[in-house]
Amino acid sequence: MSNQSNQQSTQQSSPEMTVIGTDTRIKGEMFFEKSAKILGGFEGKITAQGEVQIANGAQCNAAIEAQSVIVDGQVTGPIIALGQLTLTANAQVQGDLTAATLVVAQGASFVGHCNVGPAAQELMNTNQSSMNTTQEPKNNMTNMTNKVDLTPPWANQTQEAQSA
Repeated sequence: MSNQSNQQSTQQSSPEMTVIGTDTRIKGEMFFEKSAKILGGFEGKITAQGEVQIANGAQCNAAIEAQSVIVDGQVTGPIIALGQLTLTANAQVQGDLTAATLVVAQGASFVGHCNVGPAAQELMNTNQSSMNTTQEPKNNMTNMTNKVDLTPPWANQTQEAQSA
């Protein structure tokens, strides 16, 4: 009887996670009520209420939106993490990032725009309340980056010098 109760407590304490294997390539849209770990390839849109892990060796050409995201592989596309977004040393990301918290390990590669912190959370909450579930996160990212001036300070000085 103690074995049975141990199994039940283990099942309750460990989060449910769907795993997409290394030999799997998927195209389309995936929604996870819990968490997901991608070991293979995916192209499309991933939405999860829990955590999404892109494993080392995985290749995703996808828009990803989840409570938290850990990238240890390759992602091309926008990533929205309502909580924490982690780019490990192996991460290779091309796309816009929006997160409440961003952790970037030394060695990670990232090309794109980044919205992090309380202002990013406000933008996510505003867009989420008006977001239709059929909308792609890419559209939301475009709207968010249009509201934030992403011009580096040195670019403004160069334009001012040229106009003088």
